[in-house]
Amino acid sequence: MKSRAVLLGHPIHQMLVVIPMGLLLASVVFDLIAAATDRPAMAVVSFWMLTSGLLGGLLAAPFGLIDWLGIPAGTRARRVGALHGGGNVVVLVLFGASWALRTAEGYLPWQAIVLSVGAAAVATITAWLGGELVSRLGMGVTADAGLNAPSSLHPTASTTSTGFTGAADVSNTRPRSARHE
Repeated sequence: MKSRAVLLGHPIHQMLVVIPMGLLLASVVFDLIAAATDRPAMAVVSFWMLTSGLLGGLLAAPFGLIDWLGIPAGTRARRVGALHGGGNVVVLVLFGASWALRTAEGYLPWQAIVLSVGAAAVATITAWLGGELVSRLGMGVTADAGLNAPSSLHPTASTTSTGFTGAADVSNTRPRSARHE
């Protein structure tokens, strides 16, 4: 099912979500380094990664909501999307609470670390659910997707390749539509 919020042929949510996920998870790594080495500079780095990750998450979320609203009611994709989105709200709230306990100067209480580690654990689950939506349920995938699909920048262009000739198993790919013949 094609996404509702698209830029240059690709789902905006899928493009944006990798940035906050990377920043938020990296902030946990820097928290742990700061705690293990007693180096406040690492806590400062973590603070700014966390700040940026939260802002990025707030930017990515509305596009995910727009896509979720386009999923037909009563489908598994709608249920998985609700868990994914709801879980990500929990992730942002936990990381936000962690952020509120610290300072940009490097103050990092243990409670902030616990909240961030918990948020990262939930984020791992919600990321898997996002992967389930795309890879298993086909959310954000265009109807004519396949190994020889035309470029998203030129969706009306026909492909000139006669097919994949490598050793990979391509027997489970979708046939090309008539306009690509």
